[in-house]
Amino acid sequence: MTYYDHGTPAERWERARMFFDAKDYAAAARVLGGLVEETPEQTGPRLLLARAYYHSAQLRRAETELRVIVERDPVEHYARLLLGRTLERQGRAAEAEPHLRLASALAGDFEQL
Repeated sequence: MTYYDHGTPAERWERARMFFDAKDYAAAARVLGGLVEETPEQTGPRLLLARAYYHSAQLRRAETELRVIVERDPVEHYARLLLGRTLERQGRAAEAEPHLRLASALAGDFEQL
């Protein structure tokens, strides 16, 4: 057992959030990876893991996690937005556009449509 795996799920969630808030995205991802494996049905840890991957430029990993979320919950606004931004950062603007438009609509921002 490593430092990243030590403690209850609640303790590891708090540790991951502390790493994320401190902008240590790689460490946050290490903690969150285990949490997501243990509780794959929970959106919160998976979304924070995707954000940690995004901020540490692990864009393919972020995309993978975000696609799982939007497949399970197609109206998850923030996951759609982040998926669009992730695709944009990979130079895939045409693929990003539908996700960004849907995120805007879900947020009630119809002016951009």
